[in-house]
Amino acid sequence: MSGSSDIDGLEIGHRLMAAGEYDLALRAYTRAAGQQGLNVDTLSALGSANLKLGRLGQAETLLRRAVDEDPAFAAAWNNLGVILMERGKIPEAAQVFRRAFATANGNSDEIRDNLRWALANLNDPVNTQSQENEPFQLVRRSTGDFILLSTL
Repeated sequence: MSGSSDIDGLEIGHRLMAAGEYDLALRAYTRAAGQQGLNVDTLSALGSANLKLGRLGQAETLLRRAVDEDPAFAAAWNNLGVILMERGKIPEAAQVFRRAFATANGNSDEIRDNLRWALANLNDPVNTQSQENEPFQLVRRSTGDFILLSTL
């Protein structure tokens, strides 16, 4: 990388996340935020990286800011739901996943699966013990094939 300004820090961060390089992804997202400002995309990316690093409080704060800024951002709603599930806030997580699914017009298999799993845990709290067997999925704004699987 030549440090050229045409290199998208968010895209670099997304690639690093896919490679499991969460610390480096967080740095790339932080650089992107420095260049673009704290917009909905950078807030969501920073929140997702912090989630992967186990910084749940920071991740939740960033993703709440992202959905406040753009209530139609389905990926940010989904990723906030993942954090809420990890924090044991199952009723709120189910509501957030419902919002994410509705915002995506039902066109996201990943969000539908997360909603289904949250509802199963809501109806059967004992079911939360098997969460590791079916991890929640983080999603990006774009609708490409790129999916980040949570290790929750």
